[in-house]
Amino acid sequence: MEANGLMWTLAIGLMLVGLAGTVLPALPGVVLVLAGAILGAWIDDFSKVPVWVVVVLAVLAVLAWVTEYVATVLGAKKAGASKLALIGAALGTVIGIFMGLVGVLFMPLVGAAIGQYLSVKDTRNAAKVGLATWVGLLVGTAIKVALVFAMLGVFWVAYFW
Repeated sequence: MEANGLMWTLAIGLMLVGLAGTVLPALPGVVLVLAGAILGAWIDDFSKVPVWVVVVLAVLAVLAWVTEYVATVLGAKKAGASKLALIGAALGTVIGIFMGLVGVLFMPLVGAAIGQYLSVKDTRNAAKVGLATWVGLLVGTAIKVALVFAMLGVFWVAYFW
């Protein structure tokens, strides 16, 4: 296989792994998609995918990171989450990776609820905070996934246009 073929294999591989990483917290999905797109643009010396398109992709990537973080924090803050609830949600996310899809989806809720309970010793409040943090996380993830698909779409339209 020629060097360009290997480089394209790497670029497309980065994009595919990055796409998976948008929902799997262990992988920096947005970064990998952006890296694959930059590599793809570079392979053809930015002739098919110009620098301005790469800048648009970088802006979308930053928007994806910020949106996910803000949505999660706003969901938690709106419900009155403590620092322990936020730490619990983060730990729940990490633990959930090892439990498959169900763990990835629900362990942040469990972690936030446990953290809030340890902070305030109120079961009802802990459940409310856990649910709000989880909803914020899901909304943020959904927006991040949409932005990553937009990044991929912009790249491929620029490439084939």
